[in-house]
Order: sequence, then structure tokens, then C-alpha cells
Amino acid sequence: MDRQERIDLIIDHFENPRHVGPLERADVIYGSDNPACGDVVKVYLRADGNGGPATLAFEGQGCTISQAAASMTMEMLNGLTLAQIDAAAAEPLLERLGPDIAAARQPCATLAFNSVKHASDALKRQRVGAS
Repeated sequence: MDRQERIDLIIDHFENPRHVGPLERADVIYGSDNPACGDVVKVYLRADGNGGPATLAFEGQGCTISQAAASMTMEMLNGLTLAQIDAAAAEPLLERLGPDIAAARQPCATLAFNSVKHASDALKRQRVGAS
């Protein structure tokens, strides 16, 4: 994918975000921000207790990169198990955004990704505490 195709993809995700909006019956809602840029994201996570696939959604405000990356993150991680989310790395997301774009804006690019990871950890801790 060349630079223009990456820019078009980012703009498409920003203007037409995937998995956006509150998620009913979310097990965890995790909010995070990037104070340097003013980006805000709230991640909703729902997962059954049997290791099945997770459902993700987000709400947010901020720069084009943070919000497009949030949409891409939801697309990338939605339907994975908590174990798969835990094992996921940000590199495929950063590669999809483009190394030159992601390198300059990494805190923006990884805000939602890191929030999903934190939400998954919080759900696991919540379930261990309830046992």
C-alpha cells in the first residue's frame, strides 16, 4: 500500500468509523486520553466467561490519527478472545497506518489499542475477584 492509499484508508476510518458507539451490556468500559494532543477514547468490552470472542466498540474525540486508529483497532481486535487480545501486538496496526505516519504520532496511533489491552486486563482481574 503506498502513502496515498494509507492516507485514504485513514480518512475513511476517521469519517466512517467502525464499531463506534456505546456497547450494551459491556463488561468493562475503559477510558483513556492523550493529554499532549487532547485525544480521548472510551473502549467498551464484552466477553463471555468461557473464553469466547470479545465484542468491542469505542467512542472518542481527537485527531484524525487517534480516531482512525481506534476504528482500525476495533476492526482488528473485535471477535478475538481475551487471550488473543493479550497476545496481540500494535505493530500490524502501526504498519497499516504507515511507518512514517505512525512513528510521528505513536501515542495517538496506539491510544485505543492500549485501552483495549487495559480493558481486557481489567475484565480478567474483575473475574478473578468474583471467583
